[in-house]
Amino acid sequence: MITSLKRIIKSGWLSFSRDGGLSFATIFIMAMAVFLIVSLFLFKDVNQFLISSIQEKVDISVYFKESVAEEAILNIKEEISKIPEVKDVEYVSKEMAMGDFVKKHESDPILMESLTEIGGNPFLASLNIRAFGASQYEAVANFFKKTELENLIEKIDYYQRKSVIDKIFSLTSTIKNGGILLSLFLAMVAILTTFNTIRLAIYNTREEIKVQRLVGASNWFIRGPFIVQGAIFGILASLICLLLFTFACWAIGSRLEIFFPGLNLFKFFINNFWALFLVQLGGGIILGIISSLIAIRKYLRV
Repeated sequence: MITSLKRIIKSGWLSFSRDGGLSFATIFIMAMAVFLIVSLFLFKDVNQFLISSIQEKVDISVYFKESVAEEAILNIKEEISKIPEVKDVEYVSKEMAMGDFVKKHESDPILMESLTEIGGNPFLASLNIRAFGASQYEAVANFFKKTELENLIEKIDYYQRKSVIDKIFSLTSTIKNGGILLSLFLAMVAILTTFNTIRLAIYNTREEIKVQRLVGASNWFIRGPFIVQGAIFGILASLICLLLFTFACWAIGSRLEIFFPGLNLFKFFINNFWALFLVQLGGGIILGIISSLIAIRKYLRV
């Protein structure tokens, strides 16, 4: 048993090293396939980050009348937080609204001059409310139609923003579904590319397989070297992919963060290095072995 295993491993290594050009091409193509697999792993998190970032920008504001005390608004905030549809609620006082406006428009002298001429704080205290889904904002807005609350409300901007909210959540749904379809497509490309490449490598040794069958070698003894060869392809491809992936994340990580603040691919790569490495190594070995097993079946049929 041990002797047969040694022969299989040795034969697999000799098959790998004998045709350096084809082996190099196979490893390179497999590295690209493994790169696609790891990209799926990374794309899932990037996709979720983009969806969360977009949804975080969606909210509705409830503005209270000038006469409503801060304590009353805070009590309403606590009551709203208990609604199942509500993700979070933020209280914005008149002073905070004034400060945000000045900070945002301090470089616009016309607006600043207009604010000075008003001679006071024209802003109203408000609650900024975020829900879990677009369809839930209407339920939140209807909550304020209670008689005891409606008399305290100056304005709810949900109805003016409804179309925008629906479009944003529709966009995030499209991104999510598109990500799933893209992942399936890339996975199929990776598998088919690897399979066809290894099948070509096995095709070059078809005469040797015929001879082994003629002398009575078992199917598993014939398969063994190709399984070893496929594993070697997978290991080397995963190491090459690791180098490519490290460079790619380093090169585009900081540039991507300019367009999507908080999204740093290189930082994510470093924080998840071992998980990504195991995905690459496991994906490469599994792709190599399974592709070898499928590709050699044709030559083992009686």
